[in-house]
Amino acid sequence: MSQTTYNPYMTAQKQFDGVADLIGLEQPIRDLLRQPGREYHFTIPVKMDDGTTKIFNGYRIQHNDARGPAKGGIRFHPQETIDTIRALSMWMTWKCAVVDIPLGGAKGGVICDPHSLSKGEQERLCRGYVRQLAKNIGPTIDVPAPDVMTNGQHMLWMMDEFETIHGGHYPGTITGKPVGMGGSLGRTQATGYGVIYCLREALKELKIDITKTTASLQGFGNVAEYAARLYTKMGGKIVAISCWDNNDKKAYTYRNLNGLDIEKMAAIKDSFGTIDKVKAQKMGAELLDGDDWIAQDVDILLPCALENQLTPATFTKISDKVKVICEGANGPTTPDCDELIKAKNIYLIPDFLCNAGGVTCSYFEQVQCNMNYFWSME
Repeated sequence: MSQTTYNPYMTAQKQFDGVADLIGLEQPIRDLLRQPGREYHFTIPVKMDDGTTKIFNGYRIQHNDARGPAKGGIRFHPQETIDTIRALSMWMTWKCAVVDIPLGGAKGGVICDPHSLSKGEQERLCRGYVRQLAKNIGPTIDVPAPDVMTNGQHMLWMMDEFETIHGGHYPGTITGKPVGMGGSLGRTQATGYGVIYCLREALKELKIDITKTTASLQGFGNVAEYAARLYTKMGGKIVAISCWDNNDKKAYTYRNLNGLDIEKMAAIKDSFGTIDKVKAQKMGAELLDGDDWIAQDVDILLPCALENQLTPATFTKISDKVKVICEGANGPTTPDCDELIKAKNIYLIPDFLCNAGGVTCSYFEQVQCNMNYFWSME
């Protein structure tokens, strides 16, 4: 992972300023949209399994709700920052507008390492998070969803706590739930599939046959895994995957120039996207440095992990063979690197379109829950 320090909120504001200048946006609207509408900062006391109490810092940022209820995920990450969440809430506003769904932008997070928390501790943390926000989220206000290191089980605990507090059935309060508890068919795959559908259309424009392409991937969580599954199903070949190793507290790149077997790689990862490096090597994967995914001689780069991974420093590693970059993560490319990518004539699919499949399907889940209805996958 890139170690260069960038402030994602400043990145988002720089992106916004550039577009505002381009379209001549009025100053009052510019001032309004340049910063979040509401911010909630709070502490969450959690009783640990050993009987002690630990205090966690939590946040929820609602950037804008002019188009509808705010929408955005909840992240559990030890390096979470308020500026990261501010930036992500802004990007969510833009993302919902780009795909024309009637939602605004929000994002939340807790500074924690879920790897180090037991199942019971994670549940108490989730419930504590909702208790602090019970009056400020809901089907018509702000609808959270899973994000980095959170999943359907976390969302289910949160929804249960919200319904306990409010004394009713409110399945539209949270999306990304298990299908049997108000979730939507296709939601698990939606973001990753959306990345590859965007890639497919871009390759058509470029007149490139997807079956003759190779790709290198950063991340192996929900988004990256399903992007890899669909890409290989369409005939592409993944030669490298970079992901975090929680035991070693560093990232590794797993490479096989003949192509990694995505089904087998998925079978040896944990619920947070960490691949078992011993088993991966037995399956024929080379073990490289975490940032080496960027330097592979491939046609496509798929950054599907965290923000600020493609910077001027890492740009120098990008192979001349790369033709397309698909931003499966939120804000993986810094504005100054955007310019370098453009100058190199690499086709870049921006994050707020490329990874919008997840929020689109989340909107479908909201509609089904609020109507007390259920749709088929199609």
